[in-house]
Amino acid sequence: MNKFPNHFVGHLLTYFSSYTVFLQSSVTASTLSMHGTVLFLNLCLVSYPRVLHCTSCVVMETDASLLGVELEQKQQEELYQQLLLQTMGKVQSESPPSKVIRPQPGMCVKTSSMSDKKKVFLNICQSQAVPPPPHLSQEALVELLESEDPTSYRVPMSLGEPRTEVDNSSQGCTVYDVVINDEFFQKCQKDTLFQQFLIAVSLEGLENKYNLELSRDVKILKNRKFMGSIAEQNIRTKSKPIIQEIDSKESESLPSSTKRPEFSLLVEPPSGSAEHLIAEIQLPGVISARSLVLDLGEDRLVLIAQPLFHLDIFFPLLIDQENSVAQFNTNTQMLTVTMPVVSS
Repeated sequence: MNKFPNHFVGHLLTYFSSYTVFLQSSVTASTLSMHGTVLFLNLCLVSYPRVLHCTSCVVMETDASLLGVELEQKQQEELYQQLLLQTMGKVQSESPPSKVIRPQPGMCVKTSSMSDKKKVFLNICQSQAVPPPPHLSQEALVELLESEDPTSYRVPMSLGEPRTEVDNSSQGCTVYDVVINDEFFQKCQKDTLFQQFLIAVSLEGLENKYNLELSRDVKILKNRKFMGSIAEQNIRTKSKPIIQEIDSKESESLPSSTKRPEFSLLVEPPSGSAEHLIAEIQLPGVISARSLVLDLGEDRLVLIAQPLFHLDIFFPLLIDQENSVAQFNTNTQMLTVTMPVVSS
């Protein structure tokens, strides 16, 4: 039996201890008066668009610029909605295209559930359909595991649904299929450290997805590559993933003046169980939402504001990107992204 050291697994999530109010503004008396005038004129336009044969009233001419402002506001609202739809992934089909894959056997890992001590098996499988993680040497892996944030290195994997099988002792057990890239699997088979790392991130991935706790006392079965059978899995086949790495050609298209904007991440409520994660991104010089491209993943945000800004950050919490909301305020030039936190 192998027992992993603590630095392989169990990453703490740091919650913010303070909460910042979204919008703080002070309005001068002259500004308030101006806003009141505009509001009054707009009300006149809506309620009394035309007055005929009026001999006892002062005729007020309609300022065409007010109509232009109103039209521009409507256009901005439409852009907000478009940005929101892009963020929520609803511009495309509600059901993204996918394909069925049948993973190839890899290795079988035996562990147990911490809650009831029942047997759990991981069929760690391999497939060309799953993209490989970035290249990492053994020395870099050692440095990564000793760092304060080992979660910065991501291993793409497909986690299957739990199912019940019968082991060699005719006892019921729970089985999960974990599918990784075939080349990365072969690399892990040749290096014990990478193999232990792979098992650790597989356990952690299952714990996060299915809200369970698995023992780190594991055993790799020598004479069995999988338990039960290997189930087919559906993987997305979008032309571009929700969150993608920018390759060299795409990065060259970003101007050299592109910089990382100032931003803050807030947790709501500031204490207790987190319900929402709020990103406030300052975009000075951006005058329209039309120039923004925002992509959300379950733990990542990528924003491109041509030609000024580029932001790529990971979150300390998993979020529900399908129900997230984004809004760009042209007055403050701030993009606010409100994201529900996935219950852990």
